[in-house]
Amino acid sequence: MTSSDPVGKVYLVGAGPGDPGLLTVKAKTLIECADVVVYDALVSEPILALIAPQTERVHAGKRRGRHSLRQEQTTQLLIDLAQRHAVVVRLKGGDPFVFGRGGEEMEDLLAAGVPVEVVPGVTSGIAAPAYAGIPLTHRQYSSSVTFVTGHEMVNKYRPDVNWEAIAQGSETIVIYMGVRNLPNIIENLLQAGRAPDTPIALIRWGTRPDQEELLGSLGSIVKQVEQTGFEAPAVAVVGAVVNLQPILTRGCPQPLPK
Repeated sequence: MTSSDPVGKVYLVGAGPGDPGLLTVKAKTLIECADVVVYDALVSEPILALIAPQTERVHAGKRRGRHSLRQEQTTQLLIDLAQRHAVVVRLKGGDPFVFGRGGEEMEDLLAAGVPVEVVPGVTSGIAAPAYAGIPLTHRQYSSSVTFVTGHEMVNKYRPDVNWEAIAQGSETIVIYMGVRNLPNIIENLLQAGRAPDTPIALIRWGTRPDQEELLGSLGSIVKQVEQTGFEAPAVAVVGAVVNLQPILTRGCPQPLPK
């Protein structure tokens, strides 16, 4: 082994949407025994509290206007840490491979000769609607779901989202990171043929004690967001399944009280 050979492995670990009860057993074990944890801004405080006191912590969070590390810096940091530590946990909100750039990080780490293992997490696009009482599929309302990013900077690293195909191709649409770009997204969905009275739900901080929901229609939701001051981070659910929320709310899991 040369001095540049990695001594450890990087684990790309999904922290889930926030409720620590949704962590996988494997994720919890790795968080508790890691030599160093590099975590994102969306990882909740109860999950960060599982990190051992002696474990090195690095905040590599990415939130609008508060980027602590660029993506290439984060990847290089992981490469460097693997030279010194046996267990390096890259802790990501949700699932590493669902709009978490885990695939990019894994590709770069493997190219650098660093062993990598992925530990999936519960993605917010599934968990947040469930905690809000919205099933993404239902035999009477929806037999298909599409997950899409609503980030306004998406075209910097991939082609623009084909909103027409998405609007016509699936009964339920789950949009990540779309609150700030909501007017444009709604306009695209309406132009693609979705009716103005199509139900939509915005779910902020899904599964956490401060979870909030805002229900409306494609024709009304932008004004509702402006009037209420509803902010990111949130996922949006578009489709008839949103109408089930008042019926199912009492029976669905709820975040623990503050």
